[in-house]
This record gives sequence, structure tokens and C-alpha cells, in this order.
Amino acid sequence: MFDRLENELSPQRAALNVRAYRQELLASNIANADTPNYKARDIDFKTAYNSALSGRSEGGLSMNRTAAMHLPGTDSSPLAGALRYRTEYQSAADGNTVNMDIERAAFAENAIQMEAMMTFMTSRFRNMQSAIQGQ
Repeated sequence: MFDRLENELSPQRAALNVRAYRQELLASNIANADTPNYKARDIDFKTAYNSALSGRSEGGLSMNRTAAMHLPGTDSSPLAGALRYRTEYQSAADGNTVNMDIERAAFAENAIQMEAMMTFMTSRFRNMQSAIQGQ
């Protein structure tokens, strides 16, 4: 029964994970708006979501273990391979590519998308609960 529930909620879980990772990236961009030579980063949601659904890391590198005593290399996130640098719209004298208007808009849009996904999932859980209780 739990595997069926897992299969049913897997797409929503993957979407929330990708949205949460993107939110971290956007927050990092905003936090580094005054850091010289900082390059703004983002991910393409569609590409990252498809790779998360298929269970593979998009563009990520894996380490080869050449001896039994070697530790497996792990990336900080399976979505790290989907990272891209944001296109620079206006160059800054210090080499920073963060455009605060774009970052704030992307951050707000991503937060709204996360909230919508959470509302959708809450509704699905309530429907399942009422079906189990027979109401």
C-alpha cells in the first residue's frame, strides 16, 4: 500500500524538491548581490524536474571508485548538475551579474508555485483521509 502511495505522490515530491532547490539558489543570488565577481545561478525547472522524475542527475559527474576502500563521491544535491549561470543583462563594474529585480521576481514566482503545490498536496491528503474514513 505504501509503495502505491509513494508512486502516486512521487511527481509532487519531485516538483517540491526542485522548487526548494531553486528557492535556495535564488536566495543565494540575492544574498550575494554585492559580492564582487559573483555570477548569478539558476536552474531550468522543466529540465531539472524531468531529471528528478527519472532519478538521474542532469549533467552531473559521478566519481569512479578504483579501490574498495574509496568512499563514494556524493554531490551536495542531485540537481546540482542542472545549474546554469543566469544571462547577464547589464554589466556591473565589479563583475557581479545579479539583477535584483529579476531575482526578486523569480523568488516570488517560485514561492507562489511552491505554495500552490503545497495547497494541491494538502487537498489530495484530505481527499485520501476522507476516503479512508468513509465520509
